[in-house]
Amino acid sequence: MLPPFPGGAYNSLQMPPDPIVTITDGNFESEVTDSGTPFLLDFSAEWCGPCRQMAPLVKEIALAWEGRLGVGLVDIEQSPGTAARFGVMSVPTFVFLGRDGVEAARFVGSVPRDRLAEAAGKVVD
Repeated sequence: MLPPFPGGAYNSLQMPPDPIVTITDGNFESEVTDSGTPFLLDFSAEWCGPCRQMAPLVKEIALAWEGRLGVGLVDIEQSPGTAARFGVMSVPTFVFLGRDGVEAARFVGSVPRDRLAEAAGKVVD
């Protein structure tokens, strides 16, 4: 279960800052490995319809777990090395990493909100 939306509702003029970090082949170590926090990696591509459908859910998880779970977007065409490192063969692919950087869960394709939220809760606790 996701924690309550932080700070309550936002109106259209007052949007929360985007907590999702863009992960590249060049910044993976500094943003993910060196962070010391659990991480959700969202492997996607601009042309991917299901990736666009999942984007609001990924942002919701990022906001709900902000400060306890890092969330990074990895464009597989811009960062093929990172995609290969995780054996990503299709998008969207969601990889949860524990504090130790070890993969804790993986989902491929569109995933129900509850499954992603449950995985987030497990890596954060």
